[in-house]
Amino acid sequence: MKVVLQTTLLVASAALASGAWAAGKPLAKECGPNNDYVIGFSQANFKEPYREHVNHELERLVKNYPKFKLVIADGQATVNTQVSQVENFMTQRVDLLMISPFEAAPLTPSVSAAYKAGVPVIELDRKTSGDNYTAFVGGDNRAIAREAGEWAAKTLLPNGGEAAILEGLPSSSPAIERLEGFKEGIASNPKIKLVAVQPVDWMEDQAVTVFSTMLQAHPDIKLVYTSNDLAAAGAYIAAKQAGKADQVKIIGTDGLPGPSGGIRAVADGQWAATFTYPTGAAQALELAKKILIDCATEVPRNILVPTQRIDQANAKSLYGKEKF
Repeated sequence: MKVVLQTTLLVASAALASGAWAAGKPLAKECGPNNDYVIGFSQANFKEPYREHVNHELERLVKNYPKFKLVIADGQATVNTQVSQVENFMTQRVDLLMISPFEAAPLTPSVSAAYKAGVPVIELDRKTSGDNYTAFVGGDNRAIAREAGEWAAKTLLPNGGEAAILEGLPSSSPAIERLEGFKEGIASNPKIKLVAVQPVDWMEDQAVTVFSTMLQAHPDIKLVYTSNDLAAAGAYIAAKQAGKADQVKIIGTDGLPGPSGGIRAVADGQWAATFTYPTGAAQALELAKKILIDCATEVPRNILVPTQRIDQANAKSLYGKEKF
């Protein structure tokens, strides 16, 4: 079942015209089809499989844009590193900045400074605070998680039971939105009792430790929602170690391909489901083309790309179609 999240075309004309730009002028200081352009991308980290997947997609798809040179920097999951990267990109005079902020608030000043200096900014997957960016590309985290919660409430625990949540990094926008969205979703079934919520910072090893402790405190947990596939993998390890792999239904988020990805885990029956979180790579590069090549004077403020539920009904067929 595909859950197509409607692309939001909320063009914030006032925001786009602020700072270095005047209304009706191109978003980029230098633009046009005859120039070559450098795009600097500060990726939150290179450790998470999802981030590796995003990088791979960008590197694959940017080949379709011969005027673009894409430079991807490893944020190393630290705010200071990403702040330095943004400053370095500004010093290098990149034509467009892309960023997936590790944390929202601490990175806002440096990203805002780049935007106000006239550099178009595309935020990919995660947002900074405030409105000082050109466009956001990503999935609707709240809607994805709400869909997961509603589906779980109706299909996995129709008669109720105890549930838990393994949250991502609490200071990141996706973790906050996924936590809130899933709570909203399972609220559709008042028989479900949420007994434990704790962050695991997106990490598998933390998920193993945290969920093991949760199962000791609440041995009747029947469902765990995890904010990413790594956490789901950790939850499965913990459940298996506790002898509860058949008792606990696991829902992941990412839907990553490959032998160690979420699609395979669902196909093998380890998890009940995972919800794909799209990379947005194609949409981000197309936005960059509109801004740099086509000299756009405005672009959609938010581009929300579609998700898909991977469950027992489709996991094996989808896994068989994946190319690794």
